[in-house]
Amino acid sequence: MMQEFKEFAMKGNVVDLAVGVIIGGAFGKIVDSLVQDIIMPPIGKLFGGLDFANYYLPLNGQNPTLSLVEAKKLGAVFAYGNFATILLNFVILAFVIFQMVRLMNKARHLTETAKPAEPEAPPATPEDVVLLREIRDALKNR
Repeated sequence: MMQEFKEFAMKGNVVDLAVGVIIGGAFGKIVDSLVQDIIMPPIGKLFGGLDFANYYLPLNGQNPTLSLVEAKKLGAVFAYGNFATILLNFVILAFVIFQMVRLMNKARHLTETAKPAEPEAPPATPEDVVLLREIRDALKNR
């Protein structure tokens, strides 16, 4: 069983997947920082100068001036600002991945079209023509 597991774990697809997950996690953190540290502060400024991720509706009678963390300690809240931040993270990440896949497809298409075209093999001679040639050659040799 250990040998089978070792063969499975060392296959190229598993290693590629592991590398993709690690890079994806790091890239997700970069996008998260972009949204939280660069994009959301100006949007929060437009909506009254607060951190947009702290926007919530209290559901247990909490004071609306509390931060989201403090309000959550006192009970349930409807944290729409945090949801909007995470949704924006997803949209940006999906767009960047879409652009990467699009560029990879274009690059693959360019390399396929750059390859010299293989000469086409002449079409096979029909069997009746081959038979007629054999008969002709046999008659010539008589």
